[in-house]
Amino acid sequence: MAESMGFLKRTDMCGSLRKEHVGKKVTLMGWVHRRRDHGGLIFIDLRDREGIVQIVFSPQVSLEAFKKAESVRSEYVLAVVGEVRLRPEGTINEKLSTGEVEVYADQLIILNEAKTPPFVIEESEEVEEAVRLKYRYLDLRRPELQRIIILRHRITKSIRDYLDRAGFLEIETPMLTRSTPEGARDYLVPSRVHPGEFYALPQSPQLFKQILMISGFDRYFQIVRCFRDEDLRADRQPEFTQLDMEMSFVNEEDIIEVVEGLMSYIFKENLGISLNIPFPRITYEEAVNKFGTDRPDLRFDLELVDISDAVVKSDFKVFSDTVRRGGQVKGINARGCGSYSRKDIDGLTDFVKGFGAKGLAWFIITEDGIKSPIAKFFTQQQLDDIVEKMKGEKGDLLLFVADEPKIVAESLGNLRLELAKRMNLIDKNKYEFVWITDFPLVEYDEEEKRWDSKHHPFTSPKEEDIKFLEQDPSKVKARAYDLILNGIEIGGGSIRISDRELQQKIFKILGLSSDEVKEKFGFLLEAFEYGAPPHGGIAFGLDRLVMLMAGRDTIRDCIAFPKTQSASCLMTQAPSKVSEKQLRELGIKFC
Repeated sequence: MAESMGFLKRTDMCGSLRKEHVGKKVTLMGWVHRRRDHGGLIFIDLRDREGIVQIVFSPQVSLEAFKKAESVRSEYVLAVVGEVRLRPEGTINEKLSTGEVEVYADQLIILNEAKTPPFVIEESEEVEEAVRLKYRYLDLRRPELQRIIILRHRITKSIRDYLDRAGFLEIETPMLTRSTPEGARDYLVPSRVHPGEFYALPQSPQLFKQILMISGFDRYFQIVRCFRDEDLRADRQPEFTQLDMEMSFVNEEDIIEVVEGLMSYIFKENLGISLNIPFPRITYEEAVNKFGTDRPDLRFDLELVDISDAVVKSDFKVFSDTVRRGGQVKGINARGCGSYSRKDIDGLTDFVKGFGAKGLAWFIITEDGIKSPIAKFFTQQQLDDIVEKMKGEKGDLLLFVADEPKIVAESLGNLRLELAKRMNLIDKNKYEFVWITDFPLVEYDEEEKRWDSKHHPFTSPKEEDIKFLEQDPSKVKARAYDLILNGIEIGGGSIRISDRELQQKIFKILGLSSDEVKEKFGFLLEAFEYGAPPHGGIAFGLDRLVMLMAGRDTIRDCIAFPKTQSASCLMTQAPSKVSEKQLRELGIKFC
């Protein structure tokens, strides 16, 4: 039965007690992590967000508290008053930060009882994710998740501290705004007072932060909730948090300098890691050519190598015909993997087929030369040229894909990551940042038969490429930059368009009609006419950054109350149906 705290006040956190507190009378409050009855003594590990401390109940100290402790079970909520003592010699627990001390209780209050939880609240306990999300309030009691949520708080505090000192202002932008889709579907909110009309939840504060620059605020930031109705994956959620930044009177170098300083500060403050700045930079074209992706993981090598010119005259038609049609033949040197069995290689072949490749050619370099079912189609000189280009040595496995550049890049880029995992090349304690620059401004959508923005329609083209906008948009590079960490994009930004005429020209290239532009973006174009400063910015996925800094594989572990892959909340059963009365008030009827 629950008891009242009365006038009892907590003096210390469970995980904060150390040798220097010996002799102190403390009042602790928390949850029962574990209870052990040794007959003459009862031991309870009491847990709060700061950690665990051992409480000792002895009939010699307090018979009343000892008898109460006999009825205590896991996850009961307790208040304990007692004296901090050193643990007896030989009983120190090195696994606990409080392991040198224990608290001898002279008073125990059971603040609340608890049912037996559906899973053990242990750090290493493997629990099915659906169960964890249904009982998220219990999952969040686990020390490992509490550490992540606390780390998230400290990271956001570091961000605010750094940007405040750098002259930024934190300004909130609206949650209810108009629908201006930016590549994903909007979450729509029906308006009761404007029947038949809808608000949209923001996919980002992009337009508002540009308006803030026109308003003269110079340096803005916001840690903001954003919403996108799109398919989910490990690093995506329907609602997510981003660090949004915008600056006036700047160029790319100014923004990159601020961001590198911010990242350096965050990692030093929260992980004690000193980053090497400036971060390396590579162009979009170089990234795709060398790594098959514009999000390269630089913690390991395994670069893609183009051997097209070495095989164009070979008798192996898969290679030579592909090159003559304008395709590519590229490969990866899996060093030391020449011992892979045919079954292993067939598994890799099936893997690349999942990304559109028709197959995977392979050579094994042995003492006696090249071992491969296709070696007979190449002259010795061609084989020597291939090995030289691939920097192959005895014992290496050379893997090749021949196809159109997009398929080659995607299949080999993913194979590169798969091989790195199999070859144990990924150092999980390493943080490798890289800037990707010189993106194409637009890319052609074959399904829609129109140009689409690589980033978003407000990204400025490079000045020297503006002349190509109308005649050949594919030649235009953007003043854009993405920051990649360990193969994951954590931030992306650009210098923005601040001229109405240029912005309208971009909208036209993207196939937007004058009426669409006026309806969706008329307020922005009008604002440009009242003196828009040159400006640019960047946005970071805070959930992804915390995930990487915490060493997790999914952002769901870094969000207090995440959604599932189907965008539902198992704990609250959202989304849910609403009453007919609510629908009538909104003027909504389902057919």
